[in-house]
Amino acid sequence: MAPRKLVTHQDFESLVEKHDTFLFDCDGVVWNGKHAIKNVSATLDMLRKRGKRLIFVTNNSATARKDYVAKFARYGIQASVEDIFSSAYATAVYLHDVIRFGSDKKAYVIGGSGIHHELAEVGISTLGSDDTAPINLETLSDIHPNPDVGAVVFGIDYDISYRKLACAHTHLTQNPDCLFIATNNDRTLPGGKYMYPGCGSLLSSLEHSTQRTPLVMGKPNKPMLDCVMQKFHLDPARTCMVGDRLDTDILFGISGGLSTLCVLTGVATESDILLPSAPQATYYIPSIGDLAELDHHQQ
Repeated sequence: MAPRKLVTHQDFESLVEKHDTFLFDCDGVVWNGKHAIKNVSATLDMLRKRGKRLIFVTNNSATARKDYVAKFARYGIQASVEDIFSSAYATAVYLHDVIRFGSDKKAYVIGGSGIHHELAEVGISTLGSDDTAPINLETLSDIHPNPDVGAVVFGIDYDISYRKLACAHTHLTQNPDCLFIATNNDRTLPGGKYMYPGCGSLLSSLEHSTQRTPLVMGKPNKPMLDCVMQKFHLDPARTCMVGDRLDTDILFGISGGLSTLCVLTGVATESDILLPSAPQATYYIPSIGDLAELDHHQQ
């Protein structure tokens, strides 16, 4: 069935009444670059007043959940750490709760402080943040596998270097039991005016050199969905995924049997959404801020 465009007050009411929980992507849905989407705060307040559970699900692993709370506050949006489910947190939950990662093992991280923080929160020690020394062909032989490393975790790293890649490569090729986990494999990253290389584009170099395929946690992949559904005990039939990317957000929802709502304030255009070959959203709307009109009708 083709995606249905929500236009009228009745459309908006029906959407809200059908769902108990809304999963929101952040960039392109709640904000775009440095600016909050118009009326987004009013929409979120309206949903909370109606008793809806709001969960923010993001592939951004560079930022810790506690720092996301501060970012939401800067946009005038209420959120707690428990409301936020990032790919870095999903990785921590997976290692700690699902596979019971050994307390004597460390994770070598290529990525931002968000990954280090979330892993530390569940008691997993990390390496890699201080691998910043220059390297050349003569000093490559100084890099050796660390027997304490039981996993390589790869996320977006704005300071990625050959040294980090070489260290990760060595762990993965010299220790076949070393886990290979990626927080997400997004091909591109929104940076305001342009799209830039995403985590998946950087990850491909390590996949190619090691000839290993990582377990990818983030949207649209199942591990993150399983973690979200298990943690919050959600009913798929009463849950709606809201996003701006068809190949991550909407596919994520479809894979989990959720309703999906695509917005036009980020990556996807209306023509993208209506392509028969694209992941088929249940609904689409110009902006999530449009739902704020339901609050005005209540007053």
